[in-house]
Parts: sequence; structure tokens; C-alpha cells
Amino acid sequence: MKAVAFADDLVIMIKAKSIREAENIANVELSKISAWAVNKIRFSEHKSKVMLMTRRKRKERKEIEIYLNNKPLIQVHSMKYLGIVFDSKLTFREHINYMAEKWTKLIFALSKSAKLNWGLKHAALKTIYTGGILPLLLYGAPVWRKAIDKASYKSKLVRVQRLINIKIAKAYRTVSNDALCILTGLTPIAIKIQATSKFYQLTKGKRREEVLVDRDMGVKYWHHPADTNFLAESNEAAGLIQIFTDGSKSEQGVGAGIAIFRFGNLFKRLQYRLNKRCTNNQAEQLAILRALKYT
Repeated sequence: MKAVAFADDLVIMIKAKSIREAENIANVELSKISAWAVNKIRFSEHKSKVMLMTRRKRKERKEIEIYLNNKPLIQVHSMKYLGIVFDSKLTFREHINYMAEKWTKLIFALSKSAKLNWGLKHAALKTIYTGGILPLLLYGAPVWRKAIDKASYKSKLVRVQRLINIKIAKAYRTVSNDALCILTGLTPIAIKIQATSKFYQLTKGKRREEVLVDRDMGVKYWHHPADTNFLAESNEAAGLIQIFTDGSKSEQGVGAGIAIFRFGNLFKRLQYRLNKRCTNNQAEQLAILRALKYT
């Protein structure tokens, strides 16, 4: 048995090999709690609920009889605790449906004040999304992140982001969500959920100064990809030119390389080191650009 308490909310989780065993253990533990609470506090049986969580596919009794204050508790198939909706199979389908429905209504309400030629501008809508809607969509993401591995659940959250993206970009409904994310500068919701969950795993139980991960930084603080450290080696020759370029990003950093051959012999080798925030594509593009200057 494990008890999880937060303020006036209490959850008791019991693990057992069978439904009957879980039922017996739960009733014994609740009787102990009721006895302890006499003349101190009173747990309301009307607000308390019980949920059987199992993924067994075989046919068996799914009803469970749990008593509090000598009164049976209502059995439910989903339960909301601290803002997250848990279902009996831990699929978090009900939680995603709850979030999608709630924020879809809010976005439609905002759309009344965000028309094409008047009302809220795209900057205001983006601020509302990043400061208000997105944090609530990401609430508890480390708990239910694996749910979006299922395409049908993921699509519901993508649909919510798409609605606000259309309003921010003031675009047609036929525009793809990937294109809308580029136009608005917003990270796709699935990637944002994964990043939030990963960041939580890295920072769990650590102080902020102990966490060695990239943090969001304003664009004005970024180093320009062209500001690189440059190394060049050459062997003067003349003749037919062949150029090979490459860019890569690893834990050691971001770099680009160029090899120039004439008549099969290495003529010049160029190396560039980019800022760690640059992407692999930026490194490859820089290599091509620099190679053109030496042809």
C-alpha cells in the first residue's frame, strides 16, 4: 500500500495479485484510517471514490466493494487527481480528451476577438498561447507523455495547436500544421511535450546550477552561424576540381568540413567550428557556401 497526500486530497494505492485481495486490503486499511480519524477529522464518503486499475483482458469480476464510514464508495472508471485525469487502464485518454475539449473552447472564444483585419494581433495571441494555454497543455507531461505515442491521442493535441496557429498566422485552414508552426515560430506540441518530459527527468532532484542542459535564449543572444573558427590547409595545384562538403553535430560541438580535389589530389581542406546552438543543417549549408567561395 502507498498513500499520497497533497493538502486535503488523499490517494491510497493498493497493489495485489487478485481483485479480491485488493478489495480486502483496501477495506482493512480504510477501517484503520476511519478509526484514527475519530474525534479528529472526518473523511467524506460522498466525495471519495474507488477505481480498479487493471489491464487484464481475461473475463473476471470488475466490481469492487470498498467501504468508508460503513458506507460503500462509488466505483468509477476515471478519476481526476491534482489536475490529471487517470483512467482504469492508465491510457490517459480521458485526460487528453479533457484538455483538448477545454482549450478548444477557449481558442474559439479568443477567435471572436481575433479577426483578419481587426481585434487581437498575432503577437498578443502568441503571448496568450505561450503564457497561458501551453503551460496548461504541458501540465503533468512527464506522467502522461507516452500516451502521445498513439497517433489518435497525439492528433487531438495537434488539432488544438493548429487552431491557435491559424489565428496567430491569420492563415487559411488548408495550410498544414507543420507550415503553420514555421510561420508562427512555435514548436510542434508533440516535440514540446517530449522536451518537457525529458527536462523533468534530467532535473529531478537536482539544483538548477547542477543541470547542464541547453536553456531557451533570445534570438538576439545567438551567435551568427557565419561567426566561426576557421582552419585551412592547402596544396597549390591546378586542374579539374572536385568538392566534398559535410556538416555534423555531436556532444563535442557543431562543425563543417570541406575537401577540394584537383585531378584526384587533395588541393585544399577547410574546417569550421560553429556555435553549439547551431543545427546540423546550418553546418552543412555553411560548408556549401564556403566551398563556393573557393571555386
